Amino acid sequence: MPNQDELSARVSFFRREQHPSPLRADFYEGDKFTNGWMPYDAHSAILGVNNVTHSKGVIAGAIDNIPDVGVGGRSDAKFNVGVYGYSENGTGVYCKSVNYEALHAETQSNETAAIAAYQMNPESNSAAFYAEHANPNKAAAVFKGNVHVHGDILLLNADIAEDFTVADFETEIGSVMIFGEAGALIPCNRDYDKKVVGVISGAGNYKPGIVLDKQKDLTNRLPIALMGKVYCKVDADICPIEIGDLLTTSSTTGSAMKALDPYKSFGTIIGKALMPLNSGKGLIPILVNLA
Repeated sequence: MPNQDELSARVSFFRREQHPSPLRADFYEGDKFTNGWMPYDAHSAILGVNNVTHSKGVIAGAIDNIPDVGVGGRSDAKFNVGVYGYSENGTGVYCKSVNYEALHAETQSNETAAIAAYQMNPESNSAAFYAEHANPNKAAAVFKGNVHVHGDILLLNADIAEDFTVADFETEIGSVMIFGEAGALIPCNRDYDKKVVGVISGAGNYKPGIVLDKQKDLTNRLPIALMGKVYCKVDADICPIEIGDLLTTSSTTGSAMKALDPYKSFGTIIGKALMPLNSGKGLIPILVNLA
């Protein structure tokens, strides 16, 4: 173990223009010094590199028996900060990991959260907390436990949907679906069918805002709109469709039509047309209203 004089002899301070290159740092491994270095100019005020097992690039105080720390900081004073990062126009603290958590936060406090995010600019349109997944079809955030919301929940997408098992996973989105004999959903194929379930969500520029009953181990499931706006396949050759018309199942596979018979309509209504279609077959937005 080196004595204090040996430690002091290894510490030098340089002005920025006098800083030697390449940047060099000394590390401990057991009772021996080992050398670490960066083969390029450093552009940081302090750069800590950990390339030796059970060593620290930069360490301030004890780090609670956590090994292999690149940069460690600790404060035992009440309300003081262990590690602080600040930037005027860039990232204050940048965390990155290839095979594990990029940022891990724990607390044993009875009053405060493990992670607290605050947007301090009252004029800003950006969020205090943002999460994004590289695959838009996978979860950007997972919460295990209750979620308390103090304020409004704003959803950018259009409808509330629920996943159902479908007989044919290749069925077109926007199709009107009914219960088949085996329980799996199939496209409608007759007028005023009381087995109607709803419309497959996701057609046009309306995407589901919430999808219930997601079961990732099952692949033959599609979201059926239960509430809100959704694009629906319709057949206007049977009867022209106007805004506000109630829609029901038709004999055109997977398509809705204008409900003309009030007695047959009960229990078969899908929703209300939000756009007209004078003739032909196509997709129109509807307001889901199962009745």
